[in-house]
Amino acid sequence: MALSGIEIFKQLPRTNCKECGFPTCLAFAMSLAQGKSELAKCPHVSADAKARLSEASEPPIRTVVIGPTARPGKAGGETVLFRHEKTFANPTLLAIKVVDSMTDAEIDARLARMDELQYDRVGLALRADLVAVQQTDGDAARFAALAAKASAAGWGLVLMSSCATSLAAALAACAGQRPLIHAAEAANFDALAALAKEHQCPLVLRGQSLDQLIELSTKAAGLGLKDLVLDSAATTLGAALRDQVAIRRAALSGKVKPLGYPTLTLASDLTDDPTQEVVAAAAMVAKYAGIVVLSELDGASLFPLLLERLNIFTDPQRPMATTEGIYEIGGPGEDSPVLITSNFSLSYFIVSGEIETSRVPAYLLVKDTEGLSVLTAWAAGKFVPDEIAAFVKKSGIAAKVKHRKLIIPGYAAQISGELEDELPDWQIIIGPREAAYIPAFLKAWKA
Repeated sequence: MALSGIEIFKQLPRTNCKECGFPTCLAFAMSLAQGKSELAKCPHVSADAKARLSEASEPPIRTVVIGPTARPGKAGGETVLFRHEKTFANPTLLAIKVVDSMTDAEIDARLARMDELQYDRVGLALRADLVAVQQTDGDAARFAALAAKASAAGWGLVLMSSCATSLAAALAACAGQRPLIHAAEAANFDALAALAKEHQCPLVLRGQSLDQLIELSTKAAGLGLKDLVLDSAATTLGAALRDQVAIRRAALSGKVKPLGYPTLTLASDLTDDPTQEVVAAAAMVAKYAGIVVLSELDGASLFPLLLERLNIFTDPQRPMATTEGIYEIGGPGEDSPVLITSNFSLSYFIVSGEIETSRVPAYLLVKDTEGLSVLTAWAAGKFVPDEIAAFVKKSGIAAKVKHRKLIIPGYAAQISGELEDELPDWQIIIGPREAAYIPAFLKAWKA
């Protein structure tokens, strides 16, 4: 259960040293309680207090890290049943299956295709996260070579085999890459648990019922294994949904600690129809899989899943924002126009898209307004003359252009006079009120 700010405050040194960046220990405690800071920022907290606070503040669903340090994937860490209560923490990891029965050419093409299927959306690079390497023919050397190839390509791995010997060979071939081992069942639990402990890798527990998952989880915890993932072995979408909801509710509301781990679903086990597999995967992203394994790799299927994941795991209480700075569009030069907007992502992408459409090279200044749109930011005092002037001066745009003309959004026309007072060397030009008119406006531009 999450601690309140006062409960955390009682465990802190209460020196108000300010080394954590907060004026008082109470302010720091309140920030910790809201999940906005980390305990590590306090240099004076005792080891005992750190241990108590760390244990008490752990989310009811453990965060499990999978894959190499350079590209780690995180599953779990959830604290709420519904997104609007707070936010979901770690987006569902999408894994694409590669089977050892495929030819080398098919495997190489699939790995290359995974690199190609990346999409830029609202300033984020959307892509699949993991490669699920599945053994089907019992050849341990082939399985290990395939794991090594996928690992060398930089992907986090899910090693899918029931054979401890084959898994041991694959783990040796990708040592230090922290793959996820799938899956320990009642029959092979001891051997796979020993491998997970030896290689310090996360382990999937696969049970035919929630009671069996609880039994396996309790046994694994007794061996000191903490990074676990649960697979309920469902074979229909209805059963998978039932299990996912039951596990999430038990961990969050029922405080059933043995079920407090992220889950994995094999979407291909739920249907033989590729289209229905995508539908099943979409349902699992929404409720509540930590990892979804797909058997097919197709942009028309992957892209909708990536967008769904982006929508679900975007914090509803925090606007999506673009990084503040100067954005060069179309290779601008010293005579190119200079426009300014807020860092609300939708504003940025609409404005930058219209600038690209105009084919007029331009500089776009993006002012940090904490993700607020132009009018909202103006009303909140974040897109106002003194703030804009300070940003323009420090941005370095004056060194890039020989003119001194700044185009502001038409909806911010009321700040033009004060902005000219703040920037006496600059001429403030009022741009279009609607982004759709930017191309015509820029084509008529004269520096």
